[in-house]
Amino acid sequence: MAFIKDSDQGVIREKLRPMGGAVTLRFFTQEVECDFCRETRELLEELRALDGRIRLEVFDFKSDAEVALRCGVDKIPATVVANSRDYGIRFYGIPAGYEFSSLLEAIVMVSRGESGLAQESKSLLRGITSPVHLQVFVTPT
Repeated sequence: MAFIKDSDQGVIREKLRPMGGAVTLRFFTQEVECDFCRETRELLEELRALDGRIRLEVFDFKSDAEVALRCGVDKIPATVVANSRDYGIRFYGIPAGYEFSSLLEAIVMVSRGESGLAQESKSLLRGITSPVHLQVFVTPT
């Protein structure tokens, strides 16, 4: 079953058009005891097929535990959005619905190496001197 409808493919390609360079999606999964792992992988494979600048690397959460640890991934399904630099962007669970738009935006931002923040915000953030762990939770409800 295709997750991305034929009628939506053009819209998605248009949203990805501003990409500046290649982006790697590092997907962490496992075959058993993982709700939505299979579906998430299929969705990411369909997305990769829409734009050659998107690369997909698939890792088994257990057998590739060292890679998961290096990426800071502690639950699955997990998708890391990175290029030559890891910006710390992680999607846990299936990025469907509203989360899919956020995934597309993250891909474009990472590909360009640009957050879209105003210069004033960037200046204020440079003043942070201790580590910050920021999480955004999104649910359909």
